[in-house]
Amino acid sequence: MESGESATVLLLLANLFILLVAYYVLKTVREPLILASGGAEMKSYAAAFQAAALVLFVPAYSWLGSRLDRSRLIVAVVLFFLVTVELFYVGSLVRVPHLGFAFFVWVGIFSVASIALFWSYANDLHGPETGERLFPVIAIGAALGSPVGSKVAEWLFTSGVPAYQMLHVGAVLLLVHLALYQVVERRERRRRRAPARPPPLVHGPGGFALVLRSPYLREIAVLLVLLNVVNTTGEYVLSRSVVNEASRAAAADASLSVSSYIGAFYGRYFFWVNVTAVLLQAFAVSRIVKRLGIGGVLLALPLVAFGAYGLVAAGAGLAAIRWAKTAENAVDYSLMNTGKQMLWLPTAREEKYKAKQAIDTFFVRAGDVLAAGVVYAGTTWAGASIASFGAANLFLVLPWAAVALAVLKRYRSVCAARSRGEGSDPSAPR
Repeated sequence: MESGESATVLLLLANLFILLVAYYVLKTVREPLILASGGAEMKSYAAAFQAAALVLFVPAYSWLGSRLDRSRLIVAVVLFFLVTVELFYVGSLVRVPHLGFAFFVWVGIFSVASIALFWSYANDLHGPETGERLFPVIAIGAALGSPVGSKVAEWLFTSGVPAYQMLHVGAVLLLVHLALYQVVERRERRRRRAPARPPPLVHGPGGFALVLRSPYLREIAVLLVLLNVVNTTGEYVLSRSVVNEASRAAAADASLSVSSYIGAFYGRYFFWVNVTAVLLQAFAVSRIVKRLGIGGVLLALPLVAFGAYGLVAAGAGLAAIRWAKTAENAVDYSLMNTGKQMLWLPTAREEKYKAKQAIDTFFVRAGDVLAAGVVYAGTTWAGASIASFGAANLFLVLPWAAVALAVLKRYRSVCAARSRGEGSDPSAPR
């Protein structure tokens, strides 16, 4: 690393670590709250409500981004999530109906919005050359935070801590997360001798408009939609297998709690997914980026997914499905996650905040909505088996890989244009 970079990179790594610990505590809490009350189908359908909520969230975020500098924007977004997570605890005390479903929707929005904000900020601090070099290091924070958060949640569940009490852990971690943002911001202003506060984003198109006018951003959006259709359908496959196994175990042992069984399973599952992701992030991602470039990063996950759902389509049981999904998600959370952030390095600053928030929230959840449609059609009309859903995902991996190749070609074109001094705005029509 160059002079002055190390401290900022370590602070960003630590901040991403804290964010992912908070997310995985909350993510693990949401599983028994919705699966024990609504089942795997209800979990899948919740994605539609997330997308509907994001139709309102993205314009509101763009409106704030046009009026606040980046520091105040970060404070506003983080405090919004901190306050609302505590409101869910209050709701549990007064027994608000369907709170588990609402919390599942909230966690889905919190995860994509807060992580997108972090990477918008990281992209704002670094150009393409430094970003390709440093992002694999910064992303280690996510790979480390995920298993720690899931392990903390598993320990809390097995210790008998009520699910809604765990929300306070998430709230405290969000306070630390916000404080670390401010430390980085002050340090970067001193290091770059920048003005006291960076200006707000210019008034102009919102996130959706920026995506729709840019061929490059549209292709990224389609890529993430297809990725999430496959991944979310796969999560349904795993959830349905877990619920079936929990029901069989409870029938054999009346003292067994279905909710505790599911919570403990997901705590172990998330832990091993993220341990694998840590190892990949620490020892493989930077080497793959260096030797194969972003092409190797973007194409690795479709190949892994094809193998995973080949096993499911062949009729594999819960143990095999668990490890197939572990491999898929570990590559997604390490290699693919780094690649997704690198795609934004050559974009304009306004796109890094507004368009990235639109793609990483609404378009990601739109993929989940389409997956919910696949689940609804398969379960309601076709009576599809778990193996049938695996076969459907095998089919979907093919267009996903084709779009990844198109994005790769566009990325190289944008970076080449930037290096020739033709501008860094890929939103211009081509």
